[in-house]
Amino acid sequence: MQSHPPKRVAVLGGGPAGLMAAWRLQQAGFHVTLLEQEAAVGGMCATQTFQGQEGEYRFDYGGHRFITKNPELLAFIDELMGDDLLHAERKSVIRFGGRTYDYPLSLGNLLRTAPLPLMAGALKDLLLLPFAHKPRDFAKASFAEWIQAHFGRTLYRQFFEGYTGKLWGIDPARLSADWAGQRISLIDLKDVARRLLPRRQGRVSVRTYARKYRYPRLGFGQIYTRLGERLVAEGCTLITQAKVTGLVREGNRLSRVRWEQGGNPCEQAFDWVISTLPLPVTCAHLGVPCDLHYRSLRFVNMPLAQENLSDNTWQYLSDPHILATRLQEPRRRSPFMAPAGKSSVMLEIPCNVGDETWNAPLPALRQRVSRDLASLGVDTARLGHETFEARSEYAYPLMDLGYQARRDRAIQALMPIENLIMAGRQGTFRYIFTDTAMEMGLMAADMVVDGIDRRHAIFNHRNENTVIETQSVA
Repeated sequence: MQSHPPKRVAVLGGGPAGLMAAWRLQQAGFHVTLLEQEAAVGGMCATQTFQGQEGEYRFDYGGHRFITKNPELLAFIDELMGDDLLHAERKSVIRFGGRTYDYPLSLGNLLRTAPLPLMAGALKDLLLLPFAHKPRDFAKASFAEWIQAHFGRTLYRQFFEGYTGKLWGIDPARLSADWAGQRISLIDLKDVARRLLPRRQGRVSVRTYARKYRYPRLGFGQIYTRLGERLVAEGCTLITQAKVTGLVREGNRLSRVRWEQGGNPCEQAFDWVISTLPLPVTCAHLGVPCDLHYRSLRFVNMPLAQENLSDNTWQYLSDPHILATRLQEPRRRSPFMAPAGKSSVMLEIPCNVGDETWNAPLPALRQRVSRDLASLGVDTARLGHETFEARSEYAYPLMDLGYQARRDRAIQALMPIENLIMAGRQGTFRYIFTDTAMEMGLMAADMVVDGIDRRHAIFNHRNENTVIETQSVA
């Protein structure tokens, strides 16, 4: 490592990790150049604004909320956003087989909603749970094995199997149990049962998702738009619509970064490079083999000629025949996400780049999802004629069986490059929350400032197999 502070730092990617890294470095007196491929910063946390016939509609890239247990980060966001940071409360349901289940599960709703065979099967699984085979090695276990060992076959087949297969595009038996460890709030079927029973005074409640959270008035991306504006005001060089085309390596260091903007090739020398680009992309720029893949998303967003669709923030769509995995109503987070008296719907549709869904013309895709919405009881006559679309090629790192070893090999191949730091969801190939990505950006910047190698710590930051949200505060 260099013994003296470098002066020029390239930050590749203007998402949460890249922006926070640039901010910390700018405050420390470094010359920072932030390269962002899109026209605006925010990455997967950006908010798109569309001018419709009835006014402005805003849509996030998915369902983002700001929750964190980091008081320093919380104070920073509070100061950055001021009165534009609202408080919201999450309400979610699962739609499956023509029925609507509360999420997390509640006893009254289950008794009113669940078919008798489901309740009988779950009770049988609960009695057999102590005798169920549990995978010895969590790292090698599949999602299907882990869920059935902890929740039983009945709930797996009803709630997990179809939704998970649709989300990832592979059989859950080929998906790593890592997906379950940090994303499913209840520990096992006994935990479900304890949740459904009336609480006794003094009994410790089981863990669950954080219901309350922070959300910006004009969409989640407002946080990162404002941070980008502040960076520019503080002297950071922000270059948008800049697609990184190459990383020049000389020995154990990167010497230059190449990018293209408006068809024009550009190149500049830097002392350090912090990359939040997808890990396979960075590897490809350096000729490093990397057998890791992503699941993509298409978002179909439509105005709705009514003030409210429902009181749900999320509706998980578990039926395999329904194309989308989640139905969201943006104004449930902030009333400013749609014109006064109007609402909108957003459908998240998982796919792979180049497949039939990714390539489908938008009018055809709208027709398909409109039929799905009708089957869910939405009055499609109230849907406006406009359709606003967004895409994310690198939405979810595909955590199939064996991905950990392939990820580790790619990381080890990059470690000899002393002045390259990877951070963020894409950069570390981790399905993490936004605050974790922001913390990674700060850690990457601190490594540049003090010269202490934190790269392994960044790659494994908050990698515990517990549900992160249960530790968070709103």
